[in-house]
Amino acid sequence: MDIKDIQNLIKFVAKSGATEVKLEMEDIKITIKTGVDGDKSETAFVQPLNATAAPATVVMAPAAPAAPAAVSQIAAEPENNYITVKSPIIGTFYRKPSPDKANFIEVGSAIKEGDVLCVIEAMKLFNEIESELSGTVVKILIDDSSPVEFDQPLFLIDPA
Repeated sequence: MDIKDIQNLIKFVAKSGATEVKLEMEDIKITIKTGVDGDKSETAFVQPLNATAAPATVVMAPAAPAAPAAVSQIAAEPENNYITVKSPIIGTFYRKPSPDKANFIEVGSAIKEGDVLCVIEAMKLFNEIESELSGTVVKILIDDSSPVEFDQPLFLIDPA
């Protein structure tokens, strides 16, 4: 198992919501703890089973936010031909640029490629999420000021 496999395992465990996972294979023992004492980093202890040395520690900080003009990820919904716009980052979802302004979009809004759909705040940076397609907003899947995860569905768009 190389370092990339361990990093992918750490990310998977963090995404799953588990607080601790222990994995023991024929030549290696791994313990992954997430969210220890309110800490948002992940810690993995990797120890070869045939060695007596102290375990190596791999610490991964939370992912850095995307650039302010982050591009959203989209996926097709096969059963109804709608496109799902997903969050490209972890943060707080906002439907408007500031509390005293109007929402970027509403259900039924016609959008075109490059239109701002929402803002996601990550580490005090406000990232505008732009549309990668033209169409009509069918459904808004997240409430304003709600936390969102990476790859979480935000909108349903009818590209027709």
